[in-house]
Amino acid sequence: MATSKAALEGLTKSLAAEYATKIRFNIIAPTITDTPLASRLLRNEKQRETMSERHPLKSILDPNEVAALTKYLLSSDAKSISGQTFPIDAGITSLKL
Repeated sequence: MATSKAALEGLTKSLAAEYATKIRFNIIAPTITDTPLASRLLRNEKQRETMSERHPLKSILDPNEVAALTKYLLSSDAKSISGQTFPIDAGITSLKL
């Protein structure tokens, strides 16, 4: 998993540099999100609670949170952002509590 993540981040930076004047490239890296893809991990209340407790902010992402960041990055408000990775992870990668 770490290898593929690093490959995507490298590809994003490379594409952002190559097409800098034409297209912006960014990555959104969400933690577990309440979608059908995560349904096996969130199939009952106990599992949902366990997954929430793993995160410092004690939450599972709602798809609308990811959509809101996507909408922002696609907007002209983000016209100076390219080649970046945006983790939406309820603090799991950066907060050590």
